[in-house]
Amino acid sequence: MNIPNRITISRILLIPIIIILLSVPFQWGAYDIGGQSLPISHLIAAVLFIIASTTDWVDGYYARRFNLVTNLGKFLDPLADKLLVSAALISLVELGAAPAWIVILIISREFAVTGLRLVAVGEGIVLAASQMGKLKTTIQIVATSALLLHNFPFSYVSFPFATLTLYAAMIITVISGVEYFIKNWHVMRGSK
Repeated sequence: MNIPNRITISRILLIPIIIILLSVPFQWGAYDIGGQSLPISHLIAAVLFIIASTTDWVDGYYARRFNLVTNLGKFLDPLADKLLVSAALISLVELGAAPAWIVILIISREFAVTGLRLVAVGEGIVLAASQMGKLKTTIQIVATSALLLHNFPFSYVSFPFATLTLYAAMIITVISGVEYFIKNWHVMRGSK
């Protein structure tokens, strides 16, 4: 249980707090931002989500820099990312801030790729994340953060940044999933 793994676990432990902040109607007040109301509980959830997302880079950098890469870390790190983004997106669907069909596509891709990785592990093959996969994660985090912030600061100029980045995240998520399966189809073909 080294420092990068502890950072990853802290990211996972923030998930229920973020869900509670988004799900429970706390009466802590709200900020008026560009004609929109941003509840303080949603602002806190967004800040925690951004902090948790940042720890993904921190734990990876620290693990590589100090040669602390472990099998536990290889398992927990992508799991933590998927849990964090999925939990936030599902909460946003419940709040009416994200269309369910987009969130279903994004989460379905994550399940499919995770399934392929499990098949590969069974065959003794480790499938590395692609550059497109890393871009996908970054855009998902930006879109989710913007939605959690109710499109702040873009709501002041009536620019639908949160919505546009969510659509971009969906498109890149699907493309990266297809690319991942095409590149690694030999794993499925050769599995026993």
